[in-house]
Amino acid sequence: MTMPTITPAFADVTASDSALRRFLHGLPGVDAVGLEARAASLGTRSIKTTAKAYAIDLAISMIDLTTLEGADTPGKVRALSAKARHPDPTDRTTPATAAVCVYPDMAATAAAALAGSGVKVASVATAFPAGRAALGVKLADTRDAVAAGADEIDMVIDRGAFLAGHYLKVYEEIRAVKEAAGAARLKVIFETGELSTYDNIRRASWLGMIAGADFIKTSTGKVGTNATPANTLLMLEAVRDFRAQTGTQIGVKPAGGIRTTKDALKFLVLVNETVGEDWLDSHWFRFGASSLLNDLLMQRQKLSTGRYSGPDYVTVD
Repeated sequence: MTMPTITPAFADVTASDSALRRFLHGLPGVDAVGLEARAASLGTRSIKTTAKAYAIDLAISMIDLTTLEGADTPGKVRALSAKARHPDPTDRTTPATAAVCVYPDMAATAAAALAGSGVKVASVATAFPAGRAALGVKLADTRDAVAAGADEIDMVIDRGAFLAGHYLKVYEEIRAVKEAAGAARLKVIFETGELSTYDNIRRASWLGMIAGADFIKTSTGKVGTNATPANTLLMLEAVRDFRAQTGTQIGVKPAGGIRTTKDALKFLVLVNETVGEDWLDSHWFRFGASSLLNDLLMQRQKLSTGRYSGPDYVTVD
């Protein structure tokens, strides 16, 4: 298999570590106050009645229903897969989720449980969540997940290398994982809570996209600061600008800390107002979540019946 092609506009940028550093540090600086103010302002937009019902179903269809625990069992993954296929067994008009996200050793179980459903199997790889492993180990992890049936790979970047300014190392690692993933779509996780600054998040976003990411993803959900409206807005601006420059559309996945319908709808407003309807589809926008689905289902049932059944209405993951 050949390495993914480099977008011609960036061939010179990636020719050396110094060239890549010049490009990334030449990106416009982020106005942190302005970014956070715009994210907060968009978060005040309200969605009512018919539009809210549509948005709830859209959010359900965008969820990567996730279990990433050391205590995961085949039975838990099968149960989660059944929930992904039919989130509300009492109402078959409820859309399926986009994917089930598991560790590589559970990918085969998820693939068997989801066969024929259209729900994707996403698998974290590359020594998730810390990413502290040799490249050969990360590539083997990726190939194992794909061989087991993963349709999508969620990889973590080497934050230590990135923060040390070794951008070419991070770039080459993403490209190598992209090659190992083959036909599987690649989501590149930055762990924004460890990148310290918005400027670093912007640089990581461009680095991931130049290297061939199909999605850029905020976080693993395993650190204190995960997806926020501000860091997601910044990444949405990056994919918008990247498409304007290259014609290539890249997806965005906020993950971690998005637990309520109100939260999810705020993120959908961010998408609509920043990049537009082209991204309001599960092929281009995902929520990395485990508990969000339950709240969406409760709110959906309230809209359709006028009654709020409470948490006992939905299955507990």
